[in-house]
Amino acid sequence: VQLQASGGGLVQAGGSLRLSCAISGRLYSSHAMGWFRQAPGKKREFVGAIRRGAGTTVYAESLKGRFTISRDNAANTVSLEMNNLKPEDTAVYYCGVRFRGVSSNPEEYDYWGQGTQVTVSS
Repeated sequence: VQLQASGGGLVQAGGSLRLSCAISGRLYSSHAMGWFRQAPGKKREFVGAIRRGAGTTVYAESLKGRFTISRDNAANTVSLEMNNLKPEDTAVYYCGVRFRGVSSNPEEYDYWGQGTQVTVSS
């Protein structure tokens, strides 16, 4: 399984960005795709995840209402829509795949993409 994240960039506070993660390889309904982020000097932080089969989502409590995850199983992509961005959202954003369902623990993910930089200016 290989993942390729894209869509990052520089945006002003209050703006929006949509990240996309293209996944190659066979995935099944039991798998989950997650988004995490990592700011300099900090641990990788859970953003949210989506179950490939049911499409149900789980989010970090602090990000609910601003971030939305969706997936397109036909295209094998997962997206992260980010609205009302804040400077503290600045980080490298990673997408990952977990074969055994949703988890907020990055150590439990099986595959990762290379990350895409999101910078929010004040």
